[in-house]
Amino acid sequence: MPEIKTILVTGQGGQLGQSLQVLVKQNPQYQFTFTGRKQLDLSCSEKIAAYFAQHKFDLIINCAAYTAVDKAEEQQQLADAINHLAVKQLAEMAKKNNSILIHISTDYIFDGTNHKPYTEDNAINPQNIYGSTKLKGEQAIQAIACDAIIIRTSWVYSEYGHNFVKTMLKLGKERPELAVIFDQIGAPTYATDLASSILALVDTLNHSQQTGVSVYHYSNEGVCSWYDFAKAIFEYTNIACNVLPIETKDYPTPAKRPHYSVLNKAKIKQKYSLNIPYWKDSLQACLDKLQ
Repeated sequence: MPEIKTILVTGQGGQLGQSLQVLVKQNPQYQFTFTGRKQLDLSCSEKIAAYFAQHKFDLIINCAAYTAVDKAEEQQQLADAINHLAVKQLAEMAKKNNSILIHISTDYIFDGTNHKPYTEDNAINPQNIYGSTKLKGEQAIQAIACDAIIIRTSWVYSEYGHNFVKTMLKLGKERPELAVIFDQIGAPTYATDLASSILALVDTLNHSQQTGVSVYHYSNEGVCSWYDFAKAIFEYTNIACNVLPIETKDYPTPAKRPHYSVLNKAKIKQKYSLNIPYWKDSLQACLDKLQ
């Protein structure tokens, strides 16, 4: 496989896309191209085909996704176009052009009935449209069998876009009390940490062969509930908002969420010698930038 020089990143406006843009300034050895909907509309197969008829890359990092979990229950076609059909097309382009594909997937492909962290080969059973479209995207990559790495992650937050941390900061300042779910357990992922790990993978790929499809899990270390996460946000920022623990059944949403979706990261840590930060340390780092 030739050396990786040119890299396409889709989803430039998303949390991971924006985090990568900040970090790549320290990686001058690669030529990055960042695209959003304007340059590369992943909901339209003709536009994807037209784009790749004119551009070729050594590596594609697909950070783009339809991530509005509840809205996906109504907008099934759009979610499927971006999370499944576009991914299939990217995999076909990667195979045709002898490129590597790094694709970001989700903990929501699991049903959340496990009692210990999910490994890459645990049974998959998505409980909502978002999860099932993301799973179809993974399956399309496996079927096409291009050289690819699938990274499943969870509870992504950052300084950018809409996410749990920013919502809590806003609501915590507006309200004296907030009810937050305590019976959904997972692991937050700071987008900067994920972006930095992806770049570490890219450096390794430059010196080794990626053949076939590899699947890895990535999140920050440790586990918590959304309630614990909210409590930590207010503690670090000295926001005097009382957090009340509630059950999932007390906060009904259109899409069903997994009760337990902690990911086992042993495989990616071993393969790429990654040092993954603890979720509270990364939360502190993010809040410092937001303050």
